[in-house]
Amino acid sequence: MINWEAYGDLVVIGILALFVLLEMISGALGRTKRTTNDWIMEFGVYIVLGLLIKPGIVISAVLLGNHFLAEFQHTLTNSSLWLSIPLYLFGDDLVQYCYHRYAHSNSFLWKLHRPHHQAEEMGFFVSYRNAGLYYLMMPNIWWMGLITFLGGAQAVAIGLAIKQLVIISSHSTVAYDKLLYKFKVLRPLAFLLQRVIVTPAFHHSHHGKSQLDGVSDPNGNFGNMFSIWDQILGTASFRREFPESYGLENDPKEKWTAQFFYPAVASADPASEISRGFKKQDHRTEEPSKLELEKGKAYLWCRCGLSANQPFCDGSHHGTKYKPLRFEAKRSGKANLCQCKRTGTEPFCDGSHQMKSRST
Repeated sequence: MINWEAYGDLVVIGILALFVLLEMISGALGRTKRTTNDWIMEFGVYIVLGLLIKPGIVISAVLLGNHFLAEFQHTLTNSSLWLSIPLYLFGDDLVQYCYHRYAHSNSFLWKLHRPHHQAEEMGFFVSYRNAGLYYLMMPNIWWMGLITFLGGAQAVAIGLAIKQLVIISSHSTVAYDKLLYKFKVLRPLAFLLQRVIVTPAFHHSHHGKSQLDGVSDPNGNFGNMFSIWDQILGTASFRREFPESYGLENDPKEKWTAQFFYPAVASADPASEISRGFKKQDHRTEEPSKLELEKGKAYLWCRCGLSANQPFCDGSHHGTKYKPLRFEAKRSGKANLCQCKRTGTEPFCDGSHQMKSRST
């Protein structure tokens, strides 16, 4: 009997090897500024995920299935691959979209996912940067186990290879869609691809450091393989360009041990989100900020009230439900920017802070 899980893993290794070669040929690996800490985090997670976490979850899912859903075992064994592969891929991608999106608004899950966004350059291994607990709770790996239990191991192996090709290519510095956008005749193909799957431009936007560049959207483009969920649920941001910079603002650069083993291991840096007792401070004030704005210049206004750089964003909204507002000044001159965050004319003050003062 063919070990389809092992077959799928070998194909994924082959895909990784392909992108290692492509990044070497392009010179990206030679120019990398990754630290030893980065390499340990990325390669180490890949090994632990492949050898321990994923097999452990699949085995656990099969055992649970045998106990609670025994009558459904092998349901997909004789099903057409044309049915079982889409079932695996679309189910996998939908639950991962929901999990990924929630990780950006939930403070605890964000701390497990933030290592993924700490990478200051993209690359073939970046997709594996997450805390171990993040993977243990990852619903699409449990979905993989369920489909395997139902007799869809072959569908999982083939689907996993297709999925990893999309995911690794969307994180790589060798962005194939740059070539498509370069030639006018190929742009319709790039347009269609981006409306179906997650392309490098689509996902690089998600990893951009700040929306100020007009390309980055860390609070959107949550899709893993397909971009359709972002389109349906209103989080899609289509781009042809790539971010000016990647990573997180005010990033304390924790050691890989804290990044991977959190919450069991915490950062020793008190400024880190994953240090013991860390708590974000509320920097809202009642009085508006009177500032000189420059016509045509882009600004990023803080909505969450947690930024220490009021009234502007400093990235503190990560792990909350808030998203900063990017706006361009229509004229030069002084403006009152809201700092109470209750204005109805964002980002400008509408006097809402005075209404509260009167009521109290």
